[in-house]
Amino acid sequence: MECTVSWTGGTGARSGMGFVAETGSGHVLVMDGAPDAAKPENGGQNLAPRPMETLLAGAGGCTAYDVVLILKRGRHDVRGCSVKLSAERAEVEPKVFTRINMHFTVTGKGVPAVAVERAIAMSHDKYCSATIMLGKTAEITTSFELIEA
Repeated sequence: MECTVSWTGGTGARSGMGFVAETGSGHVLVMDGAPDAAKPENGGQNLAPRPMETLLAGAGGCTAYDVVLILKRGRHDVRGCSVKLSAERAEVEPKVFTRINMHFTVTGKGVPAVAVERAIAMSHDKYCSATIMLGKTAEITTSFELIEA
């Protein structure tokens, strides 16, 4: 897997902290920093997600992918899946994630709650590389709701 990340800034006080990532699969992702009123040259322009937000979103995508795939392989009629992530970070550098909660909303027809619970557990215990990696520094908790379609 490869990715090239390039700074989009220039010179001067408004150079910003924007970056463009070009992935090995040929996709482009834009990231930016938060504005810094005290030192504008150190801040972003709030034009895109922060890198850590992107990392959190990637973890959500990884685990949601697993949950849907596991449910489909179990021949369950899953029709929707979303996961809302809430994270806390360390107070001091490096400001790693220390806690992450993932709340899944799964919509389907006749999908047993035990199947959703099992799919989430399998993702977190075996398949989702992102959450397993983040679990080295963060306590990860999960919850879910099941909506009948």
